Amino acid sequence: MTSAEKNALIQRGLRFAVTGLFVTALHALVAVLFINLIADQPPLANGVAFAVATVVSYVINTTWSFSARLHGKTLMRFMLVSAGGFLLAMFVAWAAQIAGLHYLLGIAAVALTIPAFTFVLHNFWTYR
Repeated sequence: MTSAEKNALIQRGLRFAVTGLFVTALHALVAVLFINLIADQPPLANGVAFAVATVVSYVINTTWSFSARLHGKTLMRFMLVSAGGFLLAMFVAWAAQIAGLHYLLGIAAVALTIPAFTFVLHNFWTYR
């Protein structure tokens, strides 16, 4: 890997991280607003917030983080990676619970593994 390729990878990774922080905050905001303004139903609120955050994440990551075009192929791949991340998050949390770890350690494990998993797949598959 050349120096220019390494720099581009680091730049994509940093943009991906900034996008992730923004989308996480957006998810929380949408969920809170939904609960307070529409219906006091946290599961439904989080489902709506997840959908909004996923769409926004796709648009920002495609156009900014990975400098690609919005396209059906990348959308399908993005959604598959997101679904894989969701399943992996559930598995990591389950494994932490089975191991007898405190739930906060499970959350930390999810927070550390899922972004890396999704970045690698997006970088080398979704946007290749």
